[in-house]
Amino acid sequence: MAPKDRPLVPEEWVRRLSAILCALPECAEEPAWVGTRWRVGQATIAHVFGGEDQLFRITFRAEPDEVMAFEHLGDPYFRSGWGANVVGMLLDGDTDWVELGELLTDSYCLQAPARLVQHVERPA
Repeated sequence: MAPKDRPLVPEEWVRRLSAILCALPECAEEPAWVGTRWRVGQATIAHVFGGEDQLFRITFRAEPDEVMAFEHLGDPYFRSGWGANVVGMLLDGDTDWVELGELLTDSYCLQAPARLVQHVERPA
């Protein structure tokens, strides 16, 4: 595999992410420029992809005060280089899928219209 090649995200992971995200009102999975993304309307909730460094990442939205926390937590979390509220997480065999599900639900609630958010049970 050449250094600039991006690995495909394991199908099992895409299925797990879809199970979390597509359970949310009007959230849909679609191919992205690389990897897969989930959107509500035109707003992206999450985007999973393989990087040129052969690592897998998922990006999502967070509250402004949480963005700095993610940035300072370090591995497996990171702040994206674009978008004021975009953060992410490296995915691997040790990923905490329960925690990730909560983070993705929060991301959905930040991006979705209030009429849809009112139907979502948020983690405590």
